[in-house]
Parts: sequence; structure tokens; C-alpha cells
Amino acid sequence: MALSGMRGLSVFISDIRNCQNKEQERLRVDKELGNIRTRFKNEKGLTPYEKKKYVWKMLYIYMLGYDVDFGHMEAVSLISAPKYPEKQVGYIVTSCLLNENHDFLRLAINTVRNDIIGRNETFQCLALTLVGNIGGREFAESLAPDVQKLLISSSCRPLVRKKAALCLLRLFRKNPDVVNVDGWSDRMAQLLDERDLGVLTSSTSLLVALVANNHEAYWSCLPKCVKILERLARNQDVPQEYTYYGIPSPWLQVKTMRALQYFPTIEDPNTRRSLFEVLQRILMGTDVVKNVNKNNASHAVLFEALALVMHLDAEKEMMSQCVALLGKFIAVREPNIRYLGLENMTRMLMVTDVQDIIKRHQAQIITSLKDPDISIRRRALDLLYGMCDVSNAKDIVEELLQYLSTAEFAMREELSLKAAILAEKFAPDLSWYVDVILQLIDKAGDFVSDDIWFRVVQFVTNNEDLQPYAAVKAREYLDKPAIHETMVKVSAYILGEYSHLLARRPGCSPREIFSIIHEKLPTVSTSTIAILLSTYAKILMHSQPPDTELQNHIWTIFRKYESCIDVEIQQRAVEYFALSRKGEALMDVMAEMPKFPERQSALIKKAEDTEADTAEQSAIKLRTQQQTSNALVVTDQHPANGTPPVHQLGLVKVPSMSNVDHKAPDQEITQTNGTLTVVDPQPTEPSADLLGDLLGPLAIEGPPGAAPQSVPNAVPGTEAAQNVNEALAIAPVEEQTNTVQPIGNIAERFHALCLKDSGVLYEDPYTQIGIKAEWRAHHGRLVLFLGNKNTAPLASVQALILPPSHLRIELSLVPETIPPRAQVQCPLEVINLRPSRDVAVLDFSYKFGTHLVNVKLRLPAVLNKFLQPILLSAEEFFPQWRSLSGPPLKLQEVVRGVRPMPLMEMANLFNSFRLMICPGLDPNANNLVASTTFCSESTRAMLCLVRIETDPADRTQLRLTVASGDPTLTFELKEFIKEQLISIPAVSPAPAPAPAPAPTPAPAPAPAAVTPQAQSPSPPTGLSDPGAMLAGLLH
Repeated sequence: MALSGMRGLSVFISDIRNCQNKEQERLRVDKELGNIRTRFKNEKGLTPYEKKKYVWKMLYIYMLGYDVDFGHMEAVSLISAPKYPEKQVGYIVTSCLLNENHDFLRLAINTVRNDIIGRNETFQCLALTLVGNIGGREFAESLAPDVQKLLISSSCRPLVRKKAALCLLRLFRKNPDVVNVDGWSDRMAQLLDERDLGVLTSSTSLLVALVANNHEAYWSCLPKCVKILERLARNQDVPQEYTYYGIPSPWLQVKTMRALQYFPTIEDPNTRRSLFEVLQRILMGTDVVKNVNKNNASHAVLFEALALVMHLDAEKEMMSQCVALLGKFIAVREPNIRYLGLENMTRMLMVTDVQDIIKRHQAQIITSLKDPDISIRRRALDLLYGMCDVSNAKDIVEELLQYLSTAEFAMREELSLKAAILAEKFAPDLSWYVDVILQLIDKAGDFVSDDIWFRVVQFVTNNEDLQPYAAVKAREYLDKPAIHETMVKVSAYILGEYSHLLARRPGCSPREIFSIIHEKLPTVSTSTIAILLSTYAKILMHSQPPDTELQNHIWTIFRKYESCIDVEIQQRAVEYFALSRKGEALMDVMAEMPKFPERQSALIKKAEDTEADTAEQSAIKLRTQQQTSNALVVTDQHPANGTPPVHQLGLVKVPSMSNVDHKAPDQEITQTNGTLTVVDPQPTEPSADLLGDLLGPLAIEGPPGAAPQSVPNAVPGTEAAQNVNEALAIAPVEEQTNTVQPIGNIAERFHALCLKDSGVLYEDPYTQIGIKAEWRAHHGRLVLFLGNKNTAPLASVQALILPPSHLRIELSLVPETIPPRAQVQCPLEVINLRPSRDVAVLDFSYKFGTHLVNVKLRLPAVLNKFLQPILLSAEEFFPQWRSLSGPPLKLQEVVRGVRPMPLMEMANLFNSFRLMICPGLDPNANNLVASTTFCSESTRAMLCLVRIETDPADRTQLRLTVASGDPTLTFELKEFIKEQLISIPAVSPAPAPAPAPAPTPAPAPAPAAVTPQAQSPSPPTGLSDPGAMLAGLLH
């Protein structure tokens, strides 16, 4: 029916489009919803035409993003209308507004079944589309047998059978235990003889799902699939409408070859020979052309054929042909094709006797490391890593080291790890291995884990011939004016153990070795100072009889660190000083390290634990996993600082949702919500200029001489703040047995409430928890709105608050029962005792019928709620900034991995977190200065100052400086701001009452072969407008 036939609907859509702003649109929608609600109350006076018109309006309002919580019964009732226009409206609106668990759907099952088994093909298609879209368990139990009968019926038109196959596929994927497919192998074999390509394509999609579940029952379908491929490859009996850019039904070819990959092998020689002839034809007939659409279709078929060739373990000649074809692809200009060529060549490495053929393309693969597209560079790195062996290890590792200097930060950690593993596995000699690792540390020290230099030390210790060479190389690197702290560690360790082997070389006397190592002492962290003290004791031991001047110098250093606050350094200094005064006893205690026991390399084990197939997992690998074990095997990976007990409740922190840089040895680690967050070292020496480096130039990397100092995350009176239990996001972390799933994203709701004071904290089909808050200084008053959405009461309701130690929280009494369609309010008083990012947890549980639901939710009583923004002038700001001269009251950190954003957007972000931007204080237009006051019972109202220095050339990193009069507050505020900058939570719109149903699978154009970063084109304007989409449905 044309849109012009409903004047009221056309006028309403025109009114919405003519609204000047969102508020006008909302008022117009509210008015229309009120009118519809009034008319539905008097349903007896409604004509079918009016009911249809109002239901269309409800759908349009829902498509605009507004909640439509009434009129569902009217939409369902239209399904049983005898005329097509009303029935079409009922089916479309019901499939959009209702989900599979909605009670009203039970009322429509009989009507839908009557339409399916009826003789009206149009009604059958409408019913099958609804069942496929919703796919609920009740639909599967009641309607699956009827859908199966339609599929195999010879009296139905191909259009209906095609929809029946897709509907059955949806029901089987959603409820495989309900849909009975026993004995269907013969029926599927018959369906594969179908001449209509539409029915055949839909049936093949169903076959792929069936053989993925149990291929043993469908061996009779295997020769049928090969015959389908033969028919398509020879372009026999293929209608023009199924030929896509000269390629016969490419989507059917892809699905058929995907189904064949679930069978372990092909025993029949005739069938195998026929299949290889088809594959040979595909390999020979595919080339790169200018037409993008044809390329996408032909390459989709080609790469599926390659996967099938690898699965069948074809002859070496065909494998060579595949590699040669991929070699042509990685040399073309089109990035999508290069990406796919590299990805599939990496897959080919799993096949035996192919690696030597792939090596012929090594030069082209190395060239891909310099490609502008990072996804292509990653695939090239994976391929080089996989194809490396003893014969080409030197060339590949040298290329990786050369590329390391120019690689972006996102790849350096992976690049460093793979280079270190290859050097260890395929080193022609150990001296070359030492050279590679030292170069690696020199070029990318921030991304070299401790495991790498630990392994070098093990090799050097266990090989006496290597020790003098390693000591010479370490001495050479120490001559450089600026080296990474990891290089200081490994060089100091090696020279402490083996510098006596270089005593006769010029510049290698004990005094000279000590002098060059001691120059690095002011620039290193506490963990490295401990290693340097051991090195000094070793040098003193090797210089027997003692050099008096050297001995007195080292003793002075030991005495200096006897009062160090760090227990490890203090203990070493005291013990080394006492031992060194005993003369000969020092030689016994500080004797050379014994050889390490032989053990598996930690690097190789790490690679095995974390290695993942970056390409899409092939069907053969999936099938192998299914045959090996019926249970899911989870690799036991332990975090570096221990695993929190799963039964224990700990404090929680606002999570950082970003990927952090690999930790450098001089960085301290705090654990935030289960994710390791790297805290960069803080400079200990304040700047002497007016603003304490506020007006200085931006130096993202910082001078190498800056001495880092770790700032403890210590909250007075709370030892749990340093416990790994704080890492839990929702505690206790245990297997959730809830059968009731929440509506919407709980994490997104929490992050939204961190920015505003009212909203929905949690919602599921039975209940909704809202929150409204008011904050004054260090006091907060929250009201929890516990709502029952159903017509039956909620029983056994419990709400407990699990507060962190820095919050004092009192919750009023919560009733055990919430009446139907009722809402209860539970006031909550919050007092902030001291600064912390820990978050309180609401433990909420209830019982509805047989469902026992228990959820643990973070409450938005977060650090920024206790901030009061304040605008400072230059006369007020500068004296305060000068008075906070350095750590721990003023902390500075380089933050990497920041989401790029304009400076104005960053300023708005700070304002939303109650940090007032003070314009005009920083003469650099690329910097921001903010001020606020933090309120707690311990600090009262304490001024906090913040400075952000951005780099216009690289918006992904910045320097953050935070200052306040309380060390804990400074640290916690710095970490809070860093978490928001690294990962900014996107506030999603309020969810609809029910999730939108998934679309019915249908034959699509040929799959596009694109890289993961390729952006899909934006939809046409007409199709993105709900009014235009609705008009299309009405035609």
C-alpha cells in the first residue's frame, strides 16, 4: 500500500522531519503516543485501517529510538487479520518490537502455524520471516516440524522453500537441541539435487550448519557437493540472475567448499579427482582485474578454494601453484588483495613441504613490512615469523631489527618478542644471539620484557666461552651517552660477574668499570639500584687485594643506602657493607653464579601460550578441536603478580578499558579491575622555572637522566589497597549461573552514571534499578529505585552494599517483596573518608517464579563525584603551583595510547568530570590547565591542579601533570584522569524494552574480500532515514 494512502502517517512523518531540534521532535512524539494510547483504549471503535495506521506510527517512533511500551497486543492481533495489508503490518511490527521471550508471542503461535500450513504463499512467506527473525525456543518446539515439511514439499514454490530453509537454519542455530534433524541426511542429499539455485543456496547454508555439528551423518552429501561445484565451474544450467560479474553464483561456491572442509578426507578416487579438477580450474582462472566487485567475488571463491586445497593435503604441484598465485597477489597495488595474499600464505605454512616455496617470496614479504597499512604490516610480520628457520634466520632477524627503529608503538612489543624468540630458536652461534638481544634492548627498551634479558643472562652464565664476549659488548653499550634502563640492568649484571675477565684490556680496570656504571646510578629506578649494589659488591670482590680508594667509594655508597626507604635496597646495602669489611669472606659469599639448570625458555612458552591464529579459523582446525575433546579447554595463564582468589570479595576500581603498553622494568604496576595498568616513572627533580615546567616545551620522551620514583598507592588504614583482590571488577569472580540476561550493557550504564546523577543502573526482563544522586562536598545522597516490571511480585529481594574502606555507606531497609508493577525507593547515604578510586558494589538478588537472580553492580560513587570545580586566575594559580614543588605532591607521567580527539573535546571531557578548564594560563595553545577541589573527611576541601601537554603531531600521547597537597590524592587523581583519557566510555542511548531481532539470513552478493580496517560505505540517505525505510515497506 502506498504511503500516500495513509494521510495521517504521512503528515506525522513530515512533522517529525520539519522539527528544528530534538526537543521539538520529542514533544511531537509524546503528543502522538498520547493520541495512539487514547485511541487504543477504545479499540472497539477502531477500524482495521485506523489500527493499521497507528501501528505503523508506533513502528516509526520505535525506529526513531523512542521507547514504545504499549500497543504490542494490537500489533500481534493484526497477524490474524484476513487481509494482506493488515497481516503484513502485524508481522513486521511484531518482529521488530517483540523479542523471543515476550509473553504476547504465545498468543500468535497458532495463527503463525495456520499461515505456514496454509495454501497462501504470501502468508507463508510472512510467517516464515517472523519465525526466522525471532527464532525463540517456543517457536522452534511448535513450528520446526511444519517448517521442515515445507522445505521438502514438492508442491511449494521455490520462494517458499528457500525461506523455509533459512528459517530452519535460524531455528537450528538458536536451539540445536530442540530442532530434530535425525535421519535428515537423505533429505539433505535430495535437496542438493535441486535445480533452482535459490533453494540450493539456502539448503547449502543449512548443510554447513548441520555438518559443523555432526559430519558423520552426512557422508552421502559429499559427492553431491562436488557435483554442485562441477556444475558451477562449467557454468552449466546457471540462470543469468545468479551470475555475478560473469562468475556463476559465487556465494554458492563458497558455501559448498566450506561444507566440504568439515569432512576429514575424500576416500572415493573419482570424487577426489573431480574435485581437484574443479579446484584447478578455479586456481587457473582467477586473476586481478580492475573491477572491484568482480575481484571481491572471484577472490572469495579463490581463497575458499585455497583453504580446501590445504585441508585435503593436495599434491605438491598444486600447493606450489597456490603459493605462486599468492605470490602474485602480495605484489599488487590493491591493499585488500595484498592483505589476503599475506594472510593465506601464512595459513599455507601449516602445510608440509611448502615452506621452501614460500621462501622464494621473502624479499616481497619484507617489503610489505614498510606498507602504509598497519594491518598489512602485521600480516607480513606474522608470515616472516612463521617462515623463519635456520637458513634464513639471520636475514629475517636483521630486517626486523632494522624495522624496529621506525615501527610504530603499536607493533614494537610484538616485534621485539618475535625477534627475541627467533634469535633464540635459530641462532647460528651464541655470540650472534647476544648481539641481537643487546641491539633489541638498545632500540626498543620500553618494549623488551624482563624475560628477554633474563634469558641472555642464563645463556652467558651457562657458556664460559661466551662470557668475555658478552662483557666486552656490555662495556661498549655503557659508553653510549644515553641508554635504556634495561640495558643498564643487563650490562651491570654481566660486568659484575665477568668484568675481571677484561682486566687487562684498556679502560676495563675495576675502577674504570665501577666509574662508568656508577654514572648511571642517578638515572635509574629502585629495582635497578638493587642490581647496581650487587654489581658494586662483585667488583669489590674481584679487586682483591682491595683498591683502597675504590673500596672507600663503594663503602660510602653502601652507607648512603643503609637508610633507604626501600627494604630490598636497604637490606642489600647493610649486608654488602658488613660482608665487604670481612675481606676474604666476601669472596666466598660473592662467588661467581653457578650455571642455571636447563629449562624451557620462558619466551618460547609465552609465545605458545599467547599465540593466536590471526586469520579466520579454518573449518578443519575447528573440526579437529571438536574431535579431540568435547569439552572446552582453557589455557591456564597466570598474571605476572598472582591470581586473585575467586571466592574472595575485594575492593574494585573503575576499569581501564584500554590496551596498555608492555611494562618497562622501571615502571611500577598497579592492577585496575583485572587489567594491568602501567604507571610511568615520575621525575624526582622539579623544574626551576616559574610554573615548575608548566611553561616549558613539551618533551614526550623526557630526558634520559630523569630519575624515576615509584609512588605507592597507599590509602591510610587500608592494606587491601595493595592486594590483588582489588583487581576484581565485580566481585566475587565466580561462574554466573543466572539464566536471566540483562537488557543493555551494564558497563556502559555505569560509565554513563559516572558523568550524570540520574539514570538506569541495571535492567532485565523482570526488574529495573534506577538511581538518582545528589552530591555536596564529601557527602552524597543516592536513591535506588527498585522497580518490578511484571504482573507478579518479586520475592526474596535483598540489597547489600559492599563498600570500600574509604567510603562510609548506610542503606535504608529494603523490602523483601516488591508488588507487581510497583517501585520502591531505598535512600543511600555516602560519606567520603579519603581519596581513592575504589568503587562500592551493590549485591542485589531476587526471585521471580523459578528464576533466582543475583547480580553485583558497581555504584557510581566514584572519585570525580567529590570534586568541586573552581576557576583560578593567574594570581591564584601560580603561587599554588610553585609551592607544590615535586613528588609525591606533584606527579608527572607520559600517557600513551590516548584516544585522539580535538583539544576542545578534551576540554569538554574534563569539564564533565568536574575539572574546570582555566583558559589563558598556559601560553602554549596546545596545552590545557585545569583546577578543582577534592572533598573528603580527611582532606576537607583540597585544591588540585592539572596540566595536559599535547603534541599536535601525535594526538595519541600526552604528558599529564597533577599536583595537590596530599600525596595519595595526587596519585589517585592522576590515575583517574589517565584512565579516562586512554579509554573514553561511549554512552549508548537508552536501550529499547526488547532487543531487536536478528535479520533472516538470505542470499547476498558475493562476499567482499577486504582487510579488517576497510570501512564499509555509508548507507544512502534515503535508507538511513526511518521515514524512507517505512515508506519502502508500504509500497
